[in-house]
Amino acid sequence: MQKRKLGNGGLEVSALGLGCMRMSFGDTPTDRQEMIDFMHAAVDRGVTFFDTAEVYGPFTNEDLVGEALEPFKDKVVVATKFGWQHGPQGPHPSVGVDSRPEQIKRVADASLKRLRVDVIDLFYQHRPDPSVPVEDVAGAVKDLIQAGKVKHFGLSESDAASIRRAHAVQPVAALQSEYSVWWRAIEENDVLATCEELGIGLVPYSPLGRGYLTGKVDETTTYDSTDIRSRNPRFTPEAIKANRAVIELLERIGAEKSATPAQIALAWLLAQKPWIVPIPGSRKLERLDENLGAANVSLTADDLSAIAKAMAAITVVGGRY
Repeated sequence: MQKRKLGNGGLEVSALGLGCMRMSFGDTPTDRQEMIDFMHAAVDRGVTFFDTAEVYGPFTNEDLVGEALEPFKDKVVVATKFGWQHGPQGPHPSVGVDSRPEQIKRVADASLKRLRVDVIDLFYQHRPDPSVPVEDVAGAVKDLIQAGKVKHFGLSESDAASIRRAHAVQPVAALQSEYSVWWRAIEENDVLATCEELGIGLVPYSPLGRGYLTGKVDETTTYDSTDIRSRNPRFTPEAIKANRAVIELLERIGAEKSATPAQIALAWLLAQKPWIVPIPGSRKLERLDENLGAANVSLTADDLSAIAKAMAAITVVGGRY
């Protein structure tokens, strides 16, 4: 597996990471031992970058990842996140955001225990908190770094100005934001350019459009109520059908490269910048192997230009959330 660096602080990870959320949250239920075995298989294949968060569950996903990766904790990088207000059942987006420094530090201590590690490799602010200056957020993580509880600081879905303000207090190693061939807002709002200027790595989540860009979804596909796609505007039968042009484009390029649509979508991201590390979520070995195969797909400048031209002529139907 190829390696890439996130930020200027020496954080090196596999070129493709693994989003772990769906292993225990946001999708149909899974068998815990099967998911532990699955993460072990990912490590065997060279994956060293795993992504979770306290809000996934809440708490259960961190606990799962912690148990699975405990035998490899000196060989892998585990990223987790803070930033949601805690209600009676724990953190949840419906309760609201909470990035007060004292809350960040409480979350860090709890995440350390669930992840079964002595230090959190990468600690993201999950979403901006308008009531807390981002300088205070960065300062709280800086304290945690100085205390030996965190190695690297990350942000998620932040705007360019906030990234700059946070970075001035504590260097940001990585920004996690949605980015894919069909969602490219960070190219237009100065976020991608800011990351490049400041030497911040980018970790795209939903790099396969929550599964749509695999080409395996059609208007007859249905989702269980536990699956977040059952409520996503891009997964209505009408949107699925209307967006078929995106899949046809990926299939056309894939036919020339002997690659699947998913591999083209991931290869497109890898080709954008050498400091981009996508984290597709997966729960099956065949999908994992397919995704990792994207690292061996080479897209030329002509390929990228053709994709850009074709996508400019396609109107994607359905909101992101």
